[in-house]
Amino acid sequence: MAVHGSSDVLVDELFETTYRLRQFVEGRLREKGASVARLRALRMLAREGQPLRMRDLSEMAGIAARTATTIVDSLERDGLVERVRHPRDRRASLVRLTEEGMRCHREAEEIDRLALAEATTALDEEDRAQLRSLLARIRDRTV
Repeated sequence: MAVHGSSDVLVDELFETTYRLRQFVEGRLREKGASVARLRALRMLAREGQPLRMRDLSEMAGIAARTATTIVDSLERDGLVERVRHPRDRRASLVRLTEEGMRCHREAEEIDRLALAEATTALDEEDRAQLRSLLARIRDRTV
């Protein structure tokens, strides 16, 4: 049952479902030494296909700059990313995936995909389409 944090039970249930999904995926990733936060950073770097400034990475991932720095420091310690000089700004550095980072990203994406498929296995294609449509209607009203 959802913890009531708003004036609408539906909203509480949406938040609770999102929280539980994240915890479920987090548990699966943790078994392989990864996390949702690390996957998000790797995902952003992989999607861009080029080195990113820390500020861009934090904005794309929707996290505070300090949080992005902590995550990148951890990824760098593990050899998954490296900081390189910005070609036009001597004060700035860029973050890019290493070969090991690309491999780790692919592995973490597969873990994420399998965990989410397992978590949503009770929904058939019609259920999924209906839920997506309902969620889109909510999003459209909050633009």
